[in-house]
Amino acid sequence: MNLFSKSDTLIASTAFEIKNQEARALSKRKQTLPQQLMKKYTIPFFLLILIIGCADKRSTPRELVTEYYDAFNSSDFNRINNVTADSITIIDGDCVTLYTRESFYEQFKWDSTFRTTYQIVAMEEEGDQIIATVASGSKRYKFLKNDPLTCKFRISFNATEITKLESLGCPGADWKVWETERDSLVNWTKRNNPELDGFIHDLSMKGAINYLKAIELYENRNAAR
Repeated sequence: MNLFSKSDTLIASTAFEIKNQEARALSKRKQTLPQQLMKKYTIPFFLLILIIGCADKRSTPRELVTEYYDAFNSSDFNRINNVTADSITIIDGDCVTLYTRESFYEQFKWDSTFRTTYQIVAMEEEGDQIIATVASGSKRYKFLKNDPLTCKFRISFNATEITKLESLGCPGADWKVWETERDSLVNWTKRNNPELDGFIHDLSMKGAINYLKAIELYENRNAAR
């Protein structure tokens, strides 16, 4: 005699199937858990590798100095910003000037108006600083009969940027000739073109433009007669 009815058999079969489904689901979860963990931690791991790689590619002081002068030659202030600190100190004798990014941009525009070029002649490491010998040429230096003007600079850094440039002098400069040419230009301009007077002390872009106008007028003074 059969002790189980059809309904009992159906219930038992259904229960068995449910257990099989649960077992398969559990097995699937066990298989996908390592994959989920790999996805979770793989991205942060690669980000860490990328950060370390970028840190290892930090520019050396020599590279920062080279990029600094190359950027001036290219008239690219964004590149200059990339290698200089938020504030930069320029020391020339007793004159110490602290520039912000904004004021240094004004200095950059003044300098660029004269079409100044820079060539690194030599670089030496002195502790954590660089001693750079740089030859500069410009319309202004040409008029002042000191073109090129070769000077030495002590350049200081923080971890990643230039923070200070200190002039150590310009051994080949003829300052007597410089002063003679400058004073002749200033005095002549004051007498003949007073609207341009004051250009020598105006370190804005407008001052540089007036400086060049004064040079042009001065050099053509005989032809105008």
